[in-house]
Amino acid sequence: MNAPPAFESFLLLDGEKKIVMEKDTKVPNAASFIIHKEDHTLGNLLRGQLLRDPQVLFAGYKVPHPLEYRVVLRVQTVPEYSPQEAFRNAITDLTSEISLLEERFKEAAKEKREGIE
Repeated sequence: MNAPPAFESFLLLDGEKKIVMEKDTKVPNAASFIIHKEDHTLGNLLRGQLLRDPQVLFAGYKVPHPLEYRVVLRVQTVPEYSPQEAFRNAITDLTSEISLLEERFKEAAKEKREGIE
């Protein structure tokens, strides 16, 4: 079969960076972020978070091929706001939201256990 080995889906190769940014030379304030060893889950989360930012004009992602474990996230922002800054803010905001979700889940699970006992 022509499928890549299973370990390739999550291990970075020597010298391979997790995130690589490429500035767009044709569109002002635009960049593509190539995120290695990720799939639609992270791509869609980041795209959604970026679109919540009023200073982001465009955010979209694609997975170039199902057997390639990478996501290409494209971001365009207003002139006074860089795509790198928008990307960094989206990651920070998502991290906060996920931490809050985890905390609320643990509280609800604890209340549920206490209600059973």
